[in-house]
Amino acid sequence: MAHSASTKYCLEGGEYLSQTGVVMGKFGHLYEQQYAVALFNKVRFDIEGGGSPQPQLLHRKIPLENKSIFSGSLFQYLDENKKWRNRFFFVPDSYNISYYDNKAAHDRHLHPKGTINCAGCKVLTSIEQYMDLISNCLPGVKAKLGSSPFLKCATQFPLILWHPYARHYYFCVATEKEQQKWHAVLLDCVRHANDGLSEEKKIQTPAFTDAVRLYRQAQGHYGTWEMMCGEPSQILSNLVMEGLLPVLRDLISPRLKGKLHDRQRNWMLISDAVYSLVQGQCQAQYEAVLQKCEVARSSLEASIRTDMDQIITSKEHITNKIREVVLHKSEKLLKVSIQPYISSILDALMEPTSRGFAEVRDVFFRELVDMSKNTLNDGTKEHMEKISMLAFHPVKMQSCYEKVEQLSLEGLQQRFDVSSPSVFVQRAQILMREQMDDAVYTFEQILHQSLESQTTEELCKTIQRCQDRVIKKFDYDSSTVRKRFFREALLQIFIPYMLKQLSPSCAPELPRFQELIFEDFSSFILVENIFEEVVLHSVMKDIMMAVKEAAVQRRHNLYRDSIVLSNSDPSLHLLGENPSIDWAGEYGGTQEEVDDTGEDAEGDAEGQVEVSNKRRRVKQVVSMIQIEGSPALPSESCMEVPGVNDILEEDGEEEEEDEEEENSDVKASPDKNESTSPKASEYAPDGSLDLSCLHYLLFCTPSPFDQFTFRYIFFYSCMI
Repeated sequence: MAHSASTKYCLEGGEYLSQTGVVMGKFGHLYEQQYAVALFNKVRFDIEGGGSPQPQLLHRKIPLENKSIFSGSLFQYLDENKKWRNRFFFVPDSYNISYYDNKAAHDRHLHPKGTINCAGCKVLTSIEQYMDLISNCLPGVKAKLGSSPFLKCATQFPLILWHPYARHYYFCVATEKEQQKWHAVLLDCVRHANDGLSEEKKIQTPAFTDAVRLYRQAQGHYGTWEMMCGEPSQILSNLVMEGLLPVLRDLISPRLKGKLHDRQRNWMLISDAVYSLVQGQCQAQYEAVLQKCEVARSSLEASIRTDMDQIITSKEHITNKIREVVLHKSEKLLKVSIQPYISSILDALMEPTSRGFAEVRDVFFRELVDMSKNTLNDGTKEHMEKISMLAFHPVKMQSCYEKVEQLSLEGLQQRFDVSSPSVFVQRAQILMREQMDDAVYTFEQILHQSLESQTTEELCKTIQRCQDRVIKKFDYDSSTVRKRFFREALLQIFIPYMLKQLSPSCAPELPRFQELIFEDFSSFILVENIFEEVVLHSVMKDIMMAVKEAAVQRRHNLYRDSIVLSNSDPSLHLLGENPSIDWAGEYGGTQEEVDDTGEDAEGDAEGQVEVSNKRRRVKQVVSMIQIEGSPALPSESCMEVPGVNDILEEDGEEEEEDEEEENSDVKASPDKNESTSPKASEYAPDGSLDLSCLHYLLFCTPSPFDQFTFRYIFFYSCMI
């Protein structure tokens, strides 16, 4: 009944789906313009060169090779029959969650019943949270106080994936500990899906994000956007739904009949059906635009390389003309509405972010101390296998992520049109994960290089020396990363606000400057882009100074810009080309023994090639590291939820989830006094924004930060 209703209303509202074509038409025009600009920026950097600043830590190229995140069973609520069913869930390295009828179906490589992409989702752990969100989905329809929700959870530990437009997913588990574990895993899936577009596409990604931003600005939306996440088709669908959903709601809401719960359920089904149709249409039209631009790329690039000097000279001339018109207005706005708030916003960003990075350091330190003591006790070396994937262990990293979640911009969000601090929280969390993995990988490589003919006593001393070296490098790199993050965040907050205030008076004057550009160069020089670059240039000096002054304050644990840590390991970066080390295979026995260790070997990687005619088993990140205070209990798995009347049990399909979480004999707490890592006053990275670093920010775009931030920083580097 619900599905037929959704289909009926989707068909009746089909005329409004033509809005997808309108949106994609405008987006396509903007994309073609920004594609040429992005191509020019890339070619210009290729010609001018400039080596990127070398971090102290190594970076792993394929962190999750032959690894999966987690797998296990959950009870899932099925909309079609309003029953709960026990299903097996597998989270591969792509973080797209696949679910099966049971574990046997997964092991036989059958097609999953479905796949969940978590981009744009929120993870909820109570029915009350969920009802608060859906109660606002229909105008004028409010649930009565104390009324029961339409979803009756089988246990008191629910997990809900909520999306503003797409289908919602409902799960539950038997224990609070299981709920916490799965909550961390789902949050990590959301975090990864929201991380942004491919960094390898150094032209398509800047062009895409700039086109989306300019389209939203034309609609009056200048601030941050939470739904700038997922694949291009998802982002474009979110862009369409942002304008389409209110129209559909006004059309369909009065025609929905039945009880409140039925109306809410039907509306969600309609929204999901429309979203699916829109996404298919967006995907097809985006691919057409992309193909058109790729066909024209060779001729555009030839023009750029032939006329590079003339294009740069022409752009500088137009920039000076626009600056004369914009600069005095921009400086006045800056003095009155920006400068008084820089310090307070920076403090709001710094406190939780620095606590998060400090927790990353502490977790890394604790794991190494624990490994060192276990090595002393039993003389084995395979403990490193458990630490190698520490950065991707959602439960272990959760304490780090929670520190940043305390970030609050209350009182400033409305003034500067910041939709939610989650944009900055998720970006900081991704940076924390990258720093943790870089530290672990660097430690792996240094330790592996030092393990020739070591006795147990010498091994412990070697681990200590490697640990101290890596923590020094981590302190240095984390300071550099945080300062860059603060600059990016401040730009993301202030630039949209300034553009919104200045555009009404400045935008009408811009078309006359377009006439000064030679027609052959007009594809690569856009006055709208130059206007925004001039605005950024006016505020950049204040942001740079604020971050530099903050680095002097010890409480932020940032290194001073005036001191640069020299590369103490000139040969270390040669190790960066080495593959990840199979510690268990090299030091802990044969591959067959590793494969039979329990949950580490749970789940086959889809499409994985056979090795020696045997199917290799992927190791699970979550099960590799013992969670403190959580011994492996047989009853921990949600497979053993007691029978509930609302749950549709499957006969003979309950299989116990394998567990291999070894209890450590020693639970060690780190003593920071034992570490020989440097104090904040000893070393400092160069905080200046050189051209190469800015190019990295320009082309390696971390969404949901808008691409314009990084394009402008590139412009600023050219000016200085």
